[in-house]
Formats: sequence, C-alpha cells, structure tokens
Amino acid sequence: MIKLALSALISLMFASAAITVQAADAGSAPNKKLVLKKRQPVRVAAADASDRMVKRVIKVKGKRKVVYQRVLAAAPAVPTMGDLAGLNSTHDPLDLKSNVALVLDQANSEVLFEKNSNVALPIASITKMMTGLIVVEAKQDMDEILTVTDEDVDREKFSSSRLKVGTQMTRANMLHIALMSSENRAASALGRNYPGGRPAFVEAMNAKARELGMSDTHYVDSNGLSKMNVASARDLAKLAMAAYQQPMLRQFSTDPKATVELSNGRPMQFGTTNHLVASPDWAIGLQKTGFINEAGRCLMMQAVIEGRSVIMVFLDSKGKQSRTADAGRMRKWLEALRPANLVGGGSSTGAYSTGM
Repeated sequence: MIKLALSALISLMFASAAITVQAADAGSAPNKKLVLKKRQPVRVAAADASDRMVKRVIKVKGKRKVVYQRVLAAAPAVPTMGDLAGLNSTHDPLDLKSNVALVLDQANSEVLFEKNSNVALPIASITKMMTGLIVVEAKQDMDEILTVTDEDVDREKFSSSRLKVGTQMTRANMLHIALMSSENRAASALGRNYPGGRPAFVEAMNAKARELGMSDTHYVDSNGLSKMNVASARDLAKLAMAAYQQPMLRQFSTDPKATVELSNGRPMQFGTTNHLVASPDWAIGLQKTGFINEAGRCLMMQAVIEGRSVIMVFLDSKGKQSRTADAGRMRKWLEALRPANLVGGGSSTGAYSTGM
C-alpha cells in the first residue's frame, strides 16, 4: 500500500509540473503550443564519387600545417565531330589516337598510310596555313603596319590572346605569329586587311581550295575558330604541298621561337605550338597545328624520314600530346617499311588503308 501511495504521489507531482509549464507558456503566448523538436544530426555534403581528397603540407607563420583539399574530377570530354560520325570505331595497326590520318610520299603523291582520309571534319587552326598562302600569293606589302581591333576579338570560343586591342605590328610579323604560335587575332587581322575585307578574304580562301582540287573543303574565317571550317585529310595534303612552295610559309611555320617587334619598338617573345620542330630527331619543312573542341587535336606537316619527303596529316586526336605522338608512331612505321636499297625516295614496300 505504501509503494502504491508513493507511486501515485510522484505521478501527481509530474502532472502538476506539466500543468504549471503549460499555464506559464499560455500566459505569454496564448495561441502558441510548446513543441519539443528532435535534434537533427548535422549532415556534411559528400563529395562526388569521382572527386578525391588530397593531403597537402603548407607553412603558416613558419609552422607546418596539414590541410586537406578536394580535387574536383575533370569534366567529361566533349565528343568531337569525328566521334559523332563514328570515326572512333575505326582501328589501325599503329593504334593511333587520331580518328583521321594520311601520309603521302611528297615526290609522287603515293598514299603510304590512310585512315578515314576522305571524311571532311573541322580543322581548327590548320586553317591558318590557307590564310598564309592567300596573303603571300596576294603579294601584299609585308612591311605595312596592321592594327588589332575589336573586330579581331574572339567572341565565338572566347580564346585568349597576347595581342591587346590597339596592338600594331607589320603584316610579316602578324603572319609569323599566326603560323608559329597560332595567334588568332593576328590571323583575323590578316583577313580583315585584305582588299575587300574579311568577306573577300574568305572567298579567296575558298577559291584557292577549288583551284587546288580541295573538293571537301570550306572556309568561313581566317583563324579556324569556327567548326564550319572543314576539310578532309586528302585535301589538307594538297594544301601542304602548295604551301611548301612558299619559302616564307616554310620558315614562319617551323621557327621554334621568335622575337617580334611592335610598332612602338617593344619586343614580344613567341614560341611554336609544335615541339617537334625544335627536336634534332626531326627534319620538318612545314607544319601547322590546330585545336577546338569540335575538331580535337590536329596536325599537318611535311617531314623528311629516312631520305623520303612525306606529308603527314592527323585530325581529331585525343590528348594534348597525342598528335605528335602519332607522328612518332608513323615515323617508326615508315622507317620499318623502308627497303634496304631505297636511297633518297621511291616507292614503299607496303601501305595501309582503312576508314569510311
């Protein structure tokens, strides 16, 4: 009985305390109910599964401190026009990273290797070789001072440039850095300063393509930033052979680096976009690289391999150094093909052809 009485008394005390709390709360806020919320656990946003944490040691006021930084995963690669056309399903014995490849004997135009060589694709800054050919053949004054204007600013790809609006230099220097360093604003200024302006220049580019038999080629600008500048590898081989006849194009495109003077006398240093031209293992007489997302990495060049002059074209390659690596693979393949008695050119002992 005593235990029962104590239990009843304790229950009555808790009930009374609850009533007191409710009354006090009701007095301060008659319409508000007391709600006891369950404490929520603190959630930390998880990193993407493809992200990773990197441990770094830094110094703060002379003391070592360990910090952890999240390294975001690279964005997925954007498919090129070649990928969208299914060219990446074409395999070859050299395991090239380029969707398109062509190698010709320069002396007789014999095809030594080809892969999807008839497919027209975006060619990016290889466009600038045609730009150079038009400028040289037009015999424009190479000492004339040209000015970079707002019209030369890239508002399609928003590419960077070291040539600020207002920069002035000779036509020769503009052509030099357009071919050697793939300077987009320089190539744009060259087209804009052609008689009749940019539209006339682009028409001259297309007319020259037709003259050279480049039936798969079409140009819309002088710098190659548009994906509408297209050509097949076979067409670009014809362009390379024509451009090779111009000493200025050979020199400007194969300089490893150069100092060009602005009109105010200030010098600017520029370098090549193709590290092979500075390699003692290569003898390159003409070259041009190119890249936009739709085109992938591109390369066109003339080289002498085991005494044979060849034209190489690689389009839609994946990876920053993949196009030059493909050139290296092709060189080894050509060296292996070379007959023992072949001196200074001639026919190969074999060739390779595949593609659409």
